[in-house]
Amino acid sequence: MDLDDEGSNFELKEIQTLSGHTDRVWSLAWNPATGTDDAQPVIASCSGDKTVRIWERSALTRSWDCKAVLEETHTRTVRSCTWSPSGKLLATASFDATTAIWENVGGDFQCVSTLEGHENEVKSVSWNASESLLATCSRDKTVWIWEVMPGNEFECASVLQGHTQDVKMVKWHPTMDILFSCSYDNTIKVWAEDDTGDWHCIQTIVSGHSSTVWAISFNAGGDKMVTCSDDLTLKVWEADIEGMRSGNDQVLWKHLSTLSGYHDRTIFSVHWSREGIIASGAADDAIRFFVESKDSVVDGPSYRLLLKKEKAHDMDVNVVQWSPGENRVMASASDDGTIKIWELATSSN
Repeated sequence: MDLDDEGSNFELKEIQTLSGHTDRVWSLAWNPATGTDDAQPVIASCSGDKTVRIWERSALTRSWDCKAVLEETHTRTVRSCTWSPSGKLLATASFDATTAIWENVGGDFQCVSTLEGHENEVKSVSWNASESLLATCSRDKTVWIWEVMPGNEFECASVLQGHTQDVKMVKWHPTMDILFSCSYDNTIKVWAEDDTGDWHCIQTIVSGHSSTVWAISFNAGGDKMVTCSDDLTLKVWEADIEGMRSGNDQVLWKHLSTLSGYHDRTIFSVHWSREGIIASGAADDAIRFFVESKDSVVDGPSYRLLLKKEKAHDMDVNVVQWSPGENRVMASASDDGTIKIWELATSSN
C-alpha cells in the first residue's frame, strides 16, 4: 500500500464505537506499552463526566471493553490524559485545578499522587521521553514543570510564565527535554533548561497562527512539528534536529508549509503517524488525513488531502490519536460522548 500512489483509494473503516461516558469526551491516550504480541492495546479516555475510563481490546474477540472507571477523584471535567512512556503511570488533568497520577496495581487503578498549584483549570499534561519530568498547563496562563521523584512524589521544578492567555496544550519533544506550549494568545512557545538548571523560553512563534493554537504533534524523526488552530489551518514547522541535539539553543523552528482551505471550522486536534500521515479532528465532526505530496516544490514540501471522513462523529471531534502499536489504526473522541476505533484501509473498489 503506497501512500504516494495518487491512484490509491483510502477509506476509514469504523472498527468499534466505545460508549459509557455520560458527557463529552475531551481526550484519549493509547498506552504505549500495549498493542504488542504480549499485551492487548489499552486506551484511557477522559470526559466532562469527571471520570476516566480504561478500555482494553480482548485477545479472543478483538472487541473493546471498559475495564475500569476512575472516579471520585476529580471534582470537575477531566480535560487531558496521558500515559507515561513505560505505560506504568497515567496522568489526568482536570478543571478542578489538579493533576492526578494513577498507577495500575494488580489490575486496580489507584490515585498515587495529586499535583496542586495551578490557580484554575488544568488543560493538558505531558511526560518527557525519559519519564523524569511532567509538564502541565492551565487557564491561569502558566506552564508548570514537575520533577518525578522516587515513591511517586512530584516536585515543582519551575513555573513558566510568558503566555498572555489560557494555555491549551503542553507537549515534550519526542527525544529531547525541550517543551512546547500553545495558547489562546495565538503563539507557540519553546522552553529549555539552561546550564544552571533554570527553564526559560528559547523561542516564541508569533508569526504563525492568527487565532488560538489548539494542539501540537511531532513527526517520527522529531525534526518536524504540526500545529492546528482556530484560524482553520494546519501549519508544519521544521528545525535542525542535529543542531538541537548538540545543545545549540539558537536553533529555531521555521515555517515549512500551511494547509489551508481544507477546514471550515475550528481544528481541535492533530496527530502525526509514524509513517507520515497527519490526521486532524475538527468542529465540523469530520476527520481528515494529509500526506506529503510527491510533487513538493523546491521551497519545501506541500501536503495533500488523502481522505476526508464526513460525519465521523455526531458532534465536534475533540481528539484524534494514532495507535503506537498498529499501523493505520487510530482512535477519536467527541462531544457526542463516544470514542471510535478506526482503520485507515485501501478501499476494495
